[in-house]
Amino acid sequence: MISALNQLVDLVEEHLAEEPDVHGLAGAFGTTEYHLRRMFSSLAGMPLSEYVRRRRMTVAAADVVRGGTDLLSVAVRHGYGSSEAFGRAFRAVHGVGPGDVRRHGGPLRTQPQLRFRLTVEGSTPMDTRLVNRPAFRLVGHATRVPLIHQGVNPHIQQHIAALPPEEHLRLKALSDTEPGGLLQVSDEVDADAMEGSELTYMHGVATGLDTPAPDGLDAIEVPDGTWAVFRTSGPHPQALQTTWAATATDWFPSNPWRLRPGPSIVATLERADDFSTATCELWLPVEPA
Repeated sequence: MISALNQLVDLVEEHLAEEPDVHGLAGAFGTTEYHLRRMFSSLAGMPLSEYVRRRRMTVAAADVVRGGTDLLSVAVRHGYGSSEAFGRAFRAVHGVGPGDVRRHGGPLRTQPQLRFRLTVEGSTPMDTRLVNRPAFRLVGHATRVPLIHQGVNPHIQQHIAALPPEEHLRLKALSDTEPGGLLQVSDEVDADAMEGSELTYMHGVATGLDTPAPDGLDAIEVPDGTWAVFRTSGPHPQALQTTWAATATDWFPSNPWRLRPGPSIVATLERADDFSTATCELWLPVEPA
């Protein structure tokens, strides 16, 4: 995976004015575009699309400062069809327009070329099990929320708080298969996992396919497959988010599995009354790498 990520970085540099062929590169390494993008965003701390934009604007800034060429020609050279589109992208990265930079020489924000390296970590074992699950159904109350990587997501909090107490009891009574109990489900997450991008969040439970979903509840059909289940315990949600990040930095590079598209699920096994601490299980859909 480290080699694939570094070749992806090289591919970006070779084709800065174009969209990189992530699908083709992933196939050459026997993995999927989905997994490669998710691992890139987890390890780089930014989506691939954002890295491409930053690198493109870093290189473009040299042309802007150098002068001798009109800004429209610079825009076209770097893959933009108009000076307006180029100016918006330039301003988003550097905080100022290309005209200002041409006149004053800056300020500029540089995105160095990334290089991924394998480091010796993982001294703390991860409590993990692999589960082969037949197809099942997730039922509950779903909504669209923005992705927030750190801390409590207030949009999810508001969604859950709006449900009456008796609805939580009704949902728990429907749970009849693993993962058990009330679940936090994230589905339709963008492959780049960009902060602020929308995902479908469901507060619900898992049921067998033979269990009919009651009227008024949303449903997500989950196909059969393998799941990597990570147990985490400690301050909530920090311990859970740390474990989630460690799956990319420690677990996937060390194990012959890769992410497959599908919902990620958090089951809360124990928690403090104020939810300041919790023991959870993080379920991630995986397939052989």
